Amino acid sequence: PVQIYNSPLSEVAVLGFEYGYSLDYPDGLVMWEAQFGDFVNVAQPIIDQFIASSEEKWHRVSGVVMLLPHGFEGQGPEHSSARLERFLQLAANDNMQIVYPTTPAQYFHLLRRQVLRKWRKPLVVMAPKSLLRHPQATSTLQELAEGSWQRVIPDTTIRPESVKRIILCSGKVYYDLLKERQEKEHSDTALIRVEQLYPLPDEYLIKALAPYRDGTPVVWVQEEPENMGAWHHMR
Repeated sequence: PVQIYNSPLSEVAVLGFEYGYSLDYPDGLVMWEAQFGDFVNVAQPIIDQFIASSEEKWHRVSGVVMLLPHGFEGQGPEHSSARLERFLQLAANDNMQIVYPTTPAQYFHLLRRQVLRKWRKPLVVMAPKSLLRHPQATSTLQELAEGSWQRVIPDTTIRPESVKRIILCSGKVYYDLLKERQEKEHSDTALIRVEQLYPLPDEYLIKALAPYRDGTPVVWVQEEPENMGAWHHMR
């Protein structure tokens, strides 16, 4: 059964309820979605006191999922930032998972993994609304039916020996970079997507970088300002 509720506009109360529900019903997929990620700040006490720290403080585990629309898409104040940097600053000792998926298949396998795993961790999902209708943000039925969650998505569209620069990125800015690369016909720049920001998947990142020559410059690109987003975390 699927139950969807349009909850009262009291983020702290509703997220607190969903967190408690996730403790009582660990086999369920309990998800709370903010209308825009910015509004999660009203639920900050629940995140600080419970979601980020209850396993450490009280040995209570939760698989609650927070879906936070995030992206600088021209919709103005209060409709842009889910404060990704805040969650990354709260992340320690594997207390939560923070992701920024770029395809429907990734999103599906992520939610599926959240239920099938034998252990529970809170899951924070950054998901810009523009990717709901982006013509390139699509997946085949086969990609949905097979495979699994990819923590890092390597660039398989470009010859490694021709690469002079590697760009690491996360989320919808990948499609902006891809468009720019196609328009300028840059065949010497690789785009690697870091889909899982925490826990940072070192071994997968190393594997994605392995095909390129030693000494190839690697840069991090994000759409957020320098003091926001994942820049400090990745650095």
